[in-house]
Amino acid sequence: MLQDRFGVSERRACKVVGQHRSTQRLDAPVPPDDEAELRDFLRRFAKRRPRWGWRRAAKELRRDGWQINNKRVRRLWRDEGLQVPTKTKKKRLTGVGTHVGAMSLIAPNALWALDFQFDHTIDHRQVKLLNVIDEFTRECLAIRVDHSITADDVVAVLDRLAIERGRAPAFLRFDNGPEFVAMVVAEWCAANGTECVFIDPGSPW
Repeated sequence: MLQDRFGVSERRACKVVGQHRSTQRLDAPVPPDDEAELRDFLRRFAKRRPRWGWRRAAKELRRDGWQINNKRVRRLWRDEGLQVPTKTKKKRLTGVGTHVGAMSLIAPNALWALDFQFDHTIDHRQVKLLNVIDEFTRECLAIRVDHSITADDVVAVLDRLAIERGRAPAFLRFDNGPEFVAMVVAEWCAANGTECVFIDPGSPW
């Protein structure tokens, strides 16, 4: 270099040859391209451990001596489409009497479904509606409307319907609302030979 040969400064040497001083700065060594090797490792890891995610893969890499951060592992993991599939939580019928017969409706009065709806009057007061439907005929058996409906009110509606229709249903389906899980409702079901099928609130089945 001119600096070494003639003992001049870098500034002077660059001026003589017409080069900018920045051209004299050497870039840092470029590390070898390990992308392909990393991707191959992640694919093999995902195949070997299908229920493990990128965090476990990152730990394995560091255990094997790789100097790598989580951000890079996560990026490559997603690029390769290796996300662990999310488990779909199946809704399960719970409670007393989750008998398969409740799912096989063959006649009227086999199963009555109860649920609540809410609305407001013109003066903005909330009203509550108790709906009772025969699941086989899809007939609306009753609609009770009031500002408040308790478990005792639910039983009163069921008593009236059982008398009108000559029998109680084999099954009652409703959610786990306090009006339905109350002891008085359970006692009515036990006294009338009716089984309860509980579902998650808001679920259509």
